[in-house]
Amino acid sequence: MIPAAIALILFLLLMYLYEKRRSRALRRQLRYISEKLNELACRPMASNERVQLITDQPELRELLRSVNQWLDLAGKSASDYAMTEQAMRKMLSNVSHDLKTPLTVVLGYAEMLERNPDAEPEERRRLLGQVRRKTLEVLELMNAFFDLARLESNDTELPLALLDAGELARRRLLEYYDLLAADRYEVELDIPDRPLMVYANEEALTRILDNLLSNAVRYGAAGRYLGLKMEERDSYVLIEVADRGPGIPLPDQPRVFERLYTLEDSRNRNVQGSGLGLTITKRLVEKLGGSISLQSVPHIRTSFTVSLKRAGFGDDERK
Repeated sequence: MIPAAIALILFLLLMYLYEKRRSRALRRQLRYISEKLNELACRPMASNERVQLITDQPELRELLRSVNQWLDLAGKSASDYAMTEQAMRKMLSNVSHDLKTPLTVVLGYAEMLERNPDAEPEERRRLLGQVRRKTLEVLELMNAFFDLARLESNDTELPLALLDAGELARRRLLEYYDLLAADRYEVELDIPDRPLMVYANEEALTRILDNLLSNAVRYGAAGRYLGLKMEERDSYVLIEVADRGPGIPLPDQPRVFERLYTLEDSRNRNVQGSGLGLTITKRLVEKLGGSISLQSVPHIRTSFTVSLKRAGFGDDERK
């Protein structure tokens, strides 16, 4: 009995020493994790450094996995914030420039009117017309900024309804008939006779179509061509607006939906807009649960394609 008792005591002693050593190692590892996290907290969160530790304890490995997962999320958030902050600074700089230019012109015309109170009526009408045009330009730019701010802050509700996208597209194209006829555009219209039903917001879809059509007319003027094609493909309705203007070089294409990106190198500065139209278009398309893509071969064909889910397909079906 005595050897058995001694063996039991030795076994318990070994277990105690093992657990004590294991506990000491665990405390050391936890201290390392704590110190490492404190160290990382003092660095920019965009850092890719993570907590690395070799351990045979599954609970500790799970803790490390969770900690590193949160560090990844924090790093991504910090990186996104830095990019947003940089974009905002650039946007504010561009806004001040874009507002300053027409306001300077307005001021110049106002000073001319002030210095020449006895100017001929025709000259006064011309100067006042320029003042009005530049004032409307400023107003349009400010409204575009407000619209984009509302869309990106999710302050805009877009109630959806069942719409015939094909019929709406035909009506919007008719609004450009006189302009297209006067400038002798070749218009290619390819819309099926059958209804192309989607769940969308009529005001939002109208603005999407107007932005794309006006862009094609403005930037594609050299090609004197406007194409509007719609089709059903799988569970989607595709809306394509095309022109044959200068187009968008491949390096610029990923940036066309950025705020205030006006393709200065590739487009005629005399016809540039605010640089917000395509950004607003993309946000509206996304609000409708769709997507927008671009294909461009300069001076041959440039097209924007909007993809919206067909009514009756997917989880968005309304009864």
